[in-house]
Amino acid sequence: MQKALLKMVALLMLASMVLTACGGTATDTPVPAATSTTAAAAAAATTAPAAGATTAPAAATTAPTEASGSTTAPSQLPRKETLYIAGLQWQTPQNFNPLNNNPDWPAQGNHLELYETLFAYNQVSGALDPLLAKTLTTVDTATMTITLQDGTKWQDGSALTADDVVYTYGLAKTQSDVNYSTLFQYITDITATDAHTLQVKLDPSNLNPGFVKNFFTQIKILPKAIWQPREASGKLSQFVDTKPVGSGPYKLLDFSAQRVALQRDDNYWGKTAMGGLPAPKYIVHPIFKTNDDGNLAFQNGQIDLMQQFTPQIWKMWEDAKAPVGTWLDKEPYYIPGSIPILIINTSKKGLDNPLVRRALAYSINYPLIAQTAMSKYSIPANSSLIIPDGGEKPFFNDAQVKSMGWSYDPAKAKDILENQLKATKGSDGVYVLPDGTRLGPWSARTPDGWTDWQTAINLVVQSGKEAGFDLTEDYPTAPVVTTKIQNGDFDLNLWYIAGQSPATPWQRFRDMLDSRGVPPAGQSAFWDYNRFKDDAAGPLLDKAAAASDPATAKPYYDQLDALFMKDIPGIPLMYRPYEFYEYNQSVWSNFPTSANPSAPPMFQGAGIEIFYKIKLK
Repeated sequence: MQKALLKMVALLMLASMVLTACGGTATDTPVPAATSTTAAAAAAATTAPAAGATTAPAAATTAPTEASGSTTAPSQLPRKETLYIAGLQWQTPQNFNPLNNNPDWPAQGNHLELYETLFAYNQVSGALDPLLAKTLTTVDTATMTITLQDGTKWQDGSALTADDVVYTYGLAKTQSDVNYSTLFQYITDITATDAHTLQVKLDPSNLNPGFVKNFFTQIKILPKAIWQPREASGKLSQFVDTKPVGSGPYKLLDFSAQRVALQRDDNYWGKTAMGGLPAPKYIVHPIFKTNDDGNLAFQNGQIDLMQQFTPQIWKMWEDAKAPVGTWLDKEPYYIPGSIPILIINTSKKGLDNPLVRRALAYSINYPLIAQTAMSKYSIPANSSLIIPDGGEKPFFNDAQVKSMGWSYDPAKAKDILENQLKATKGSDGVYVLPDGTRLGPWSARTPDGWTDWQTAINLVVQSGKEAGFDLTEDYPTAPVVTTKIQNGDFDLNLWYIAGQSPATPWQRFRDMLDSRGVPPAGQSAFWDYNRFKDDAAGPLLDKAAAASDPATAKPYYDQLDALFMKDIPGIPLMYRPYEFYEYNQSVWSNFPTSANPSAPPMFQGAGIEIFYKIKLK
């Protein structure tokens, strides 16, 4: 059962990495931007935009397809009523079915403009912000009660009730290819006790309230009256929906090869619950061909809010004097949301020695990786599997990291190799252990085209060679890397593990330490890729998963992190933002920042709150 869950999670990660490779969002863990080197030209441009630039991106040259119920959609919408957004949609839109494996924005991922979830995950606080639901109550260790907001409605005016929620969640049993098909491995039942109240029964044999809460923030609720009749036509995930009916504050206005346009639903049910309507009447996502096109439009004030990897974004305001900003006004500019990690094949001769792995960890120049590979968008990586900011910050044990972890220290690497391992350096500059084991050749791998990750691998190899390891760079295509790492066919592999969510840091520790249910090398695994095993990990993971509150879980996470830093099955190399949050105040102002934290810097989840906070300049 667990294997099926992780297979589905891995498929979601792989789908999201394609989006992020173009500067798009990630449902689970963000992956590098493939065009990061070419994007530098636009980011470093020094030509200042016209003061107060208000020109919208060029109008569509082909007639847009209008959505159900829309009036005639003008190609050029009023600029002072329109928020232009970018970095979330790169291909010609075709389908707005949220059950599809690759729907178009805003049906994709956890975007909540059109369809809504029960709760919205807030990366800054780690909380589940109310959305369709207003309260979540834990009755006992295996029972939760959810109360819906008053007056919830669909965009066609019909009532949204607990029965719609039960129907949507029940699709996990009847539609095996929906991305939440593993739900009932964690719950045994969800029932409507009345029109606005739900009871959720957790599986007592597999208690994991954090993972269940993650489902509450990920499953978009569908209108039963519309979707149940569609089941007769076959798999719901294959249904092509160009006239979606959701419950969110925006309806689909039109779409074309040039853009996706949304129009505010002025009859939105949440007007009272959210304290009013979103400020923009329209949201338009132009579809750019490259990151460069999007970056230039953003710098020039034609895009108001953007999610793209943009090297040296500070040059837009320092050199080009554009009214551009990010969550933080200084390094690292964004808050971390995931930890790309160098996974070590602990079954390889030489790499099977934790002291060798520790020496390698000390040899890596983390500050330089943060400065170059991450364009200063990351602090130097710590040795912990816990993100030291945002919702995971309460779990981060700084004292333990300092005492048990590592940092860039070539002298310490040398001390471990020569004084603890008694290794001797050969004439080729590579250390050899007393039993004759040479420290290499080992390949350090990541996908071709993931340029920021390739930069990180290059620095790992350089640092490792200087410390006396025989390392080489290896950049196959992403599908090849995926197959090989799942089969355990690698030496060192920079890869992704779970990004920040209500299920982390538990899910991240599971990804790195849980050998249960993992097939042997040569067969596809979807976690514990290196087949690392420590018998202490499983019981600690189970206790952390079943913990009733963060305070109860923290001691288990301390022990799991200590185990990770003792055994070193992987080396965190950098932090990546959950999403790249960037805004231009040429037209709209009052965007949330760390100094004005009115909403989290997200495009998904609780990021929907941004639209209620911004104001026309």
